[in-house]
Amino acid sequence: MPRVKAKALRLQEPDQLKDRLFELRGDLARLRSLTARGMIQKQSGSPARVKRDIARLLTVLKEKGATE
Repeated sequence: MPRVKAKALRLQEPDQLKDRLFELRGDLARLRSLTARGMIQKQSGSPARVKRDIARLLTVLKEKGATE
């Protein structure tokens, strides 16, 4: 998934943001399982990027006052 800037996230509706959050959490779980099985290296940075995207999204949701 391409990274999204916070500015672009602020323009979206809370429902759209929650859907995106659900997708990102699924991606993170998938990446963690691939790492555990040794199919991708921890040094690839993919899990860290997804974690940052989740944090960015949660920050925008909190700014909007939407609950998880």
